[in-house]
Formats: sequence, structure tokens, C-alpha cells
Amino acid sequence: MKLAIPVDEKNIEAPVSESFGRAPFFLIYNTDTQENTFVDNAAAASSGGAGIKAVQIIVDYAIHALLTPRCGQNAADVLKAADIQIYQSMPGSAKANIEAFEDNRLPILDEIHAGFHGGH
Repeated sequence: MKLAIPVDEKNIEAPVSESFGRAPFFLIYNTDTQENTFVDNAAAASSGGAGIKAVQIIVDYAIHALLTPRCGQNAADVLKAADIQIYQSMPGSAKANIEAFEDNRLPILDEIHAGFHGGH
């Protein structure tokens, strides 16, 4: 299974980014092979629609689950349409969140916000 996690640094020990759409990078982690790679989030600098653009990156990498502290409604709708589960990350490193996910300790993210439209 492939996971995506928004991070502020290209380091598995880095904390999970507070923002999905505006995170500078995504950690792509394969739970089967335990391989990871970092992908630049070209959507981070977008004036608007960063979440939707970030989702396209996730979809392109054939991700099965996204671990993130929050997600906007538009991005969540596209993720659900692509059959990508959204899990609520916990404070801490990407590595700690991967371990929590593998131990079934992360809840499904069900509090979806309206989004930060207008570049705010």
C-alpha cells in the first residue's frame, strides 16, 4: 500500500506539515517494500486551488491513503472520488505517523473544512 504524507522537509523524521495543499513536499511511502521517496509539491505556491492541485500529484503516484492533519472539502471530494482514504495524522514525525497507521492507530479524517479559498 502506498501512503502520502505532507511534510515540510525531505526527511522521514520531519514533522507532518500542518497544511496538505501548501506543504512543500509529500513523502510517498510504500508499506510493502518500506521504500520512501519525496515529491515536490508544485501546488504549494499556487494562488488558489492548492488542495485540488496537490490531490492531482497524489493521484498520479497511485496513492491508497493520505495521512494529514486536515483537508479542505474540494480536495477531500476529489480524493474520495479517486478512492483514496484520508486518515488524520497525529502530531509528530512522518515516521511516527507511518508506524501509527500500520498499527491501526490513526482515525479516518471525518472533519473536513470548507477550505481556505482566496489564497488565505
